[in-house]
Amino acid sequence: MNKDIFLTNSLGNKKEKFIPINEKKIGMYVCGPTVYDDPHIGNARPLVIFDILYKVLKCKFGSKSVRYVRNITDIDDKIIQSSIEKKISISDLTTKVTSNYHDDCKYLKCEKPNDEPKATENISLMINMIEDLIKKNYAYEIKNHVYFEVKKFKDYGKLSNKKLEELIAGSRVEISENKKNPEDFVLWKPSNNNEPYWESPWGKGRPGWHLECSVMSRKYLGDTFDIHAGGVDLVFPHHENEMAQSQCANGLDSFAKIWMHNGFLTIEGEKMSKSIGNIVSVRDLLKENSGETIRLCMLMTHYRQPINWTTKSMKQAKKTLDGWYSSLKEFEGKGQKTEVPKKFIKALADDLNTPRAISILHELSSEQKKRPSQQNRDNLIAAGNLLGFFNFTPQEWFDSNEKNNSSEIDVLVVEKKILERDKAREAGDFSRADKLRNELTKLGVVLEDGPNGTKWRHN
Repeated sequence: MNKDIFLTNSLGNKKEKFIPINEKKIGMYVCGPTVYDDPHIGNARPLVIFDILYKVLKCKFGSKSVRYVRNITDIDDKIIQSSIEKKISISDLTTKVTSNYHDDCKYLKCEKPNDEPKATENISLMINMIEDLIKKNYAYEIKNHVYFEVKKFKDYGKLSNKKLEELIAGSRVEISENKKNPEDFVLWKPSNNNEPYWESPWGKGRPGWHLECSVMSRKYLGDTFDIHAGGVDLVFPHHENEMAQSQCANGLDSFAKIWMHNGFLTIEGEKMSKSIGNIVSVRDLLKENSGETIRLCMLMTHYRQPINWTTKSMKQAKKTLDGWYSSLKEFEGKGQKTEVPKKFIKALADDLNTPRAISILHELSSEQKKRPSQQNRDNLIAAGNLLGFFNFTPQEWFDSNEKNNSSEIDVLVVEKKILERDKAREAGDFSRADKLRNELTKLGVVLEDGPNGTKWRHN
């Protein structure tokens, strides 16, 4: 297979051919959630987009050649504030939100990363990196705070393609009398009473947010790696600061070779905001929509472009999936494993051009409707699978999107019970798993466990 992939690199803001550092050990790091509240639909966009990138890389280079790391930020000022507002412990909050996040990933048909480190599990490595930065004269301590001295890094602003003065003027930079310079950012801060803390050479405290990703990416992918990705809102200050501190700590002129960022998401033309009250969580959408529908709605817009999330676009995505599943009804069966059509993978290899890939899916679906054959059907499934679709048989799809009139099965209840059962089985609690299966049987649901997970159908 042709291994050519072209990606837009935010570092230089141009599309370039992806040349791995080592094509047998491709490293990909995506900034994961800060688990202070259930993920909203904006958080889900990078989750879905870079799941596609992971699939494309595996398709081109082989699944054993790609290491996908996505972190969990489980200590942060937002988490502390949220635990106070919700009146629950930080541990209970982060455990609950992380569990809900994993459920959302399953609903959205996103693959698990190879590694999913938590910030709190890597504090000692963060302290080590801070000590290195202080020794190399890139960081300084004042009143139990440690700051990175930005002016010591000559390439600061290179990722954002802006001068330091522009970055400070256009962004919210933390004001503190402790800093030597207003642009300097925190690496370590003291914890107040009743806040989580770790012992360090600078007293009891906790790490800065930017430092966490630098340490976790280095732990799993090394000093330099191929791709670092996230939402466009992370370019500054998060990724700019990551790049600065990592290059200085590692003593190298590069950190991530390619930086990728997806565009903003608005709801019905407005920015999501608590004050407006238009924040939509993934769990809210899943009450009335399939994960595949949400996923397709994400992919209808190119990842680098802003996306306006509307009820109309969701209906369009559902209608499109109905059409594709309808075309699969002919020659329904297991079929043969077939390679992804070349023109389809070529579209995705061109900077994840999902709108073009979707148009090819339309072509494949139309071909199957006009000239139904097992081969046409297999081509459609192979292409759809690469985008994360066709996790159901046509019957399962149409049954799961319409309540069965005779049994009034609630799809959301069924899928939640299946997730609970999966967790029970993973934990070895087979008594709980059997109980959940029995509950589903009483609802008129038949479970079919297979190598690709559990599927269900009406009895």
